[in-house]
Amino acid sequence: MEAGGQRRRWEYCWIALCISFLLDFGQQVSAQIRYSIPEEGKEGTTVGNIAKDLGLEVSSLVDRQFRIVSGSKDELFQINQENGILYVIKKIDRESLCVGSGVCMVNLKTVIENPLEIHYVEVEISDVNDHSPRFPDKEQRLRISENTLPGADYKLQAARDPDSGTNSVRSYKLSPNDHFEIRVRESDEDKMPFLVLKKAVDREITTTYKLILTAVDGGNPPKSGSVNITIIILDTNDNRPVFSRETYSVTLEENSAFGTVVIRVNATDVDEGQNSEVEYSFATLNSKVHDVFELDQVTGEIRVKGEVDFEDTEVYKLDIQASDKGHPSMSANSRVVIKIIDVNDNRPEIEITSLSKNIPEDSKPGTVISLISVTDKDAGINGKVICQLNKNIPFELKPSFKDNMYSLVTTDRLDRESESHYEITITASDLGQPSLTASTTLSVQISDVNDNAPVFLINPLDLYLVENNAAGSSIISVSASDRDSAENAVISYHIIRGDGTQNDLSTFLNINSETGVVYSLKSFDFETLKTSQFHVLATDSGSPSLSSNVTVNVFILDQNDNVPVIVYPVSANVSAEGVEEIPRNVNAGHLVTKVRAYDADIGYNGWLLFSLQEVSEHSLFSLDRYTGQIRTLRSFTETDEAHHKLLILVKDNGNVSLSATATVIVKVVEPKEAFAASDVKNAVKDEEENDVTFYLIITLGSVSVLFVISIIVLIVMQCSKSTDYSSKYLQDTNYDGTLCHSIQYRSGDKRYMLVGPRMSIGSTIAPGSNRNTLVIPDRRRRDSGEVRTTSSL
Repeated sequence: MEAGGQRRRWEYCWIALCISFLLDFGQQVSAQIRYSIPEEGKEGTTVGNIAKDLGLEVSSLVDRQFRIVSGSKDELFQINQENGILYVIKKIDRESLCVGSGVCMVNLKTVIENPLEIHYVEVEISDVNDHSPRFPDKEQRLRISENTLPGADYKLQAARDPDSGTNSVRSYKLSPNDHFEIRVRESDEDKMPFLVLKKAVDREITTTYKLILTAVDGGNPPKSGSVNITIIILDTNDNRPVFSRETYSVTLEENSAFGTVVIRVNATDVDEGQNSEVEYSFATLNSKVHDVFELDQVTGEIRVKGEVDFEDTEVYKLDIQASDKGHPSMSANSRVVIKIIDVNDNRPEIEITSLSKNIPEDSKPGTVISLISVTDKDAGINGKVICQLNKNIPFELKPSFKDNMYSLVTTDRLDRESESHYEITITASDLGQPSLTASTTLSVQISDVNDNAPVFLINPLDLYLVENNAAGSSIISVSASDRDSAENAVISYHIIRGDGTQNDLSTFLNINSETGVVYSLKSFDFETLKTSQFHVLATDSGSPSLSSNVTVNVFILDQNDNVPVIVYPVSANVSAEGVEEIPRNVNAGHLVTKVRAYDADIGYNGWLLFSLQEVSEHSLFSLDRYTGQIRTLRSFTETDEAHHKLLILVKDNGNVSLSATATVIVKVVEPKEAFAASDVKNAVKDEEENDVTFYLIITLGSVSVLFVISIIVLIVMQCSKSTDYSSKYLQDTNYDGTLCHSIQYRSGDKRYMLVGPRMSIGSTIAPGSNRNTLVIPDRRRRDSGEVRTTSSL
């Protein structure tokens, strides 16, 4: 359009010039000269010698004022009046002087006077390739949909070159590429470039193409201009979302907190815009997945929203769908495999499959009493369980061929009497960190077996029985215990009967078979029987029954039931009366006589004391209260009577004292009569002493027999005991003018002594019902029941 306008303007100028020339043609002489010069000439460049070409004299040019009076443009040329040369006075730019690609002419009108002449000069400005092709914009942008078919073309802005002719734009070149090419279409004098798609494009491969279009003119050398062409490929929803992995695998600890991010899936869509925006959703129909996990539609994050329990589900398989927002939408699927890591959150469970609650105590070691199953819902090391029992019990757990199965068996013999009940605590601990434990307690009762015989707490038993007991009264109660229970512990008592000899006490006894109370069938006499023993048999009611016996050592305790017997003096009619003659000239302290007596009782009951009940002269005689010796207190005088009667009282020391009396008549004679009477008296005295000796022999024999019996009993009891003696008899003889004897025995930590007339000064009377018993200090340790017997004459 611009080139057409320039051409029309040129045509108008040419018509005006012709009209002006025709008007002046008839009045003035004129001539026309045409020159041609290239543009861009330097100032002073010669165009042509007008004077020479017009035939004008050079010497007259100044006078005739040869000059240019008009021109079609600003002053570009000037005439040198000295030589008539037309030269350039200003740099000429054809492109600014002439618009278009036609001939560029500059018309000059010259005048010379004297005579007046008008000459027309045409100067053609020829084009020089001084301009490069130039595009209107530095960059051209095109938007092409990626689904455009090959062959489609797109008009590009043409390059402009102010030069004309061959110096104008002649061709276009496009930078090398696989998808586009350039085609040129000519319109009038212009060449229009078109961008042609020769190969389909894919936005997902290349989103933008950067090309360079170059326009080249026909100059020599040619010049060019280029423009950047940016081709933006417009997206179409032709691509599905693609996950970064076909299958995702992830581990998750059970009991994870709500909101815990498990994994983030990622799907990308190479499309753009809404076509590339991806939304995520579950594609699985498993409702449990929706209960435990949630999926963020935008970010693809899978979070925990329910309880994660390894024991419920070990592996979750989630199908995830990614969909774009294109129309129509396209989608893709991926799978997420979530492996739950076990956490030690389950305690072992102990199950008692069978149990024998009552176990006989005679069960052999290894007897199975229970079967136990232990399970742990956890897996791996968290599900490994170690079982153990409480200590100090005769049981153990034996593992079975099957894992976590155990047998509870006995390891030792059981004894119900030592332990009748066991609380067996089974503790199961897993190997997790931290370890979890569970425990259960089994109650096992040990049932009784008759394996224990009745036992007497004390064996032998010592029975101290006071003589003259009432017949039919209970004398002792024996009791045995049986560690067994129920019928096995029901005890019945029986007396083991002896051989029926004189000392066999069992014939005079009876026992209550249920209570063990022993009754005497007769009254016992200490002077007849001092010691004896019998045996009681205790039998339980088990099957078979077991039994044991106890020995009861019986000691008859003395009572004061015997009156003292006067041994001397004894008269012919066996009355306790005697006559003693002594010379008058005896000194003080002379032994007149000695009263002898004995008591069948022992201890205090047999301890005799002598006292003067009646005496004619108290100042003459004295009586030793212990020995019965009568002595003179002083010498006789002439005034003293010749006959003196002494009444001697002999009594024992029983609770209720018993006594006897003896009469001694002392005759005081002259020495000669005394000697004569002494011979007669000696003969009588020898006869009396023979009688006394006879009685003494009988007494000593009885004591000796009693001593031998005591020794035999002592030996038997010694053999029946382990270390100490239950009873021990020792016999002493003390001839002190009085027939007496004593028995010493021990009970508990006390030592007792039953004495006659002579006793230790260090003895003390023991409190109690028997006042004839003395407690004797003992420096040795003995068990209860030790008895010591002492007799003295």
